[in-house]
Amino acid sequence: MIAGLRITHVVENLNRGGLERVVIDLARAQHESGCAVQVACLFERGSLAGELEAAGVPVHACGKRAGLDVAAIGRLRGVLRAQHPEVLHTHNAVAHYHGVLAALGQRPRCTVNTRHGMGVQQAGGRREWLFRRALTRTDVVATVCEAARAQVAAAGLVPAAKLVAVPNGIRLDAFVPGGARARAALAAELGLPPGTRIVGAVGRLNWAKDPAGMVEAFRILHAARPDTALAWVGDGALRAAFEAAARDAGVAARVLALGDRSDVPRLLRGFDVYAMSSRTEGYSIALLEACAAGLPIVATNVGGNCEIVADRINGRLVPAGDPAALATALGSLLDDPARAAAMGAAGRAWVEAHGSLAAMARCYLNHYTRSRP
Repeated sequence: MIAGLRITHVVENLNRGGLERVVIDLARAQHESGCAVQVACLFERGSLAGELEAAGVPVHACGKRAGLDVAAIGRLRGVLRAQHPEVLHTHNAVAHYHGVLAALGQRPRCTVNTRHGMGVQQAGGRREWLFRRALTRTDVVATVCEAARAQVAAAGLVPAAKLVAVPNGIRLDAFVPGGARARAALAAELGLPPGTRIVGAVGRLNWAKDPAGMVEAFRILHAARPDTALAWVGDGALRAAFEAAARDAGVAARVLALGDRSDVPRLLRGFDVYAMSSRTEGYSIALLEACAAGLPIVATNVGGNCEIVADRINGRLVPAGDPAALATALGSLLDDPARAAAMGAAGRAWVEAHGSLAAMARCYLNHYTRSRP
């Protein structure tokens, strides 16, 4: 990283989520390398803003209201003018066209946008129209995996010369593979009987994660293996529906909605296997973290999941919307602990080589500086 490089990240907010975690970790890494980094939140600060400020990275909230908010654009313009960033790095479409508009007349040397998730949202809508207008003042558009890059390219949203893939990365030092003692401790903490095998999941409880499908998969699994429990870490609009589905399936006593947690690395150490039922994904931070924790994974074969989970190497891939297939794959790993442990070790080795925060930061630096005079 180039010491002293001035970088402003623009996001909608810093509430808990995969995008926000990427921004926080990247901004901290850049700050620790000697760059002058700040984060501008278009709307509210968000629940994770304090983490960045504690690390020495300023966070500014622009307080945007619904619709066109000239005052919020003015506040963002003031944040940029005060730092005069060499790099403007925006995240997703709304932050991008607002950031580009606020930077008019004080254009940074390099403007980068990252499209998180699968990169294509509401194609043809107002947001995409505004995003396209902002591309004339954009140097690089990054997707978070090759699958997303291919989808954005096929949709014709971004000129090929500006489009790259920069896979997400995580701080590996926060994650340590667990063992029998950690699993037993977590089962006791959650009030589960000794010997319970815990299937873990982390993510927002929304339609994209298909929590109802996860409950159905667990119902099938639990019928064959009564020694199992499902622990879901995360909150969202479908939490009540998730809990109701567990009651209707007769497994409520073994389905635990743990809500938002700040101790995800510790919880992962206590899981036996990691499960993902998503209908759509980009390049999942949760899967990277599961790899770093040495967990065998069963995930749906959507988005960039196949770029993280190599089928039968560090986990299993199953079709989306097929709870029976998810249950069968989970059961096969629980029935073969030696195979599951080998998959977990393979996942840890893979993420060390390909999924680190340092690798992601280096890749972004290359794009930041390639167009500098």
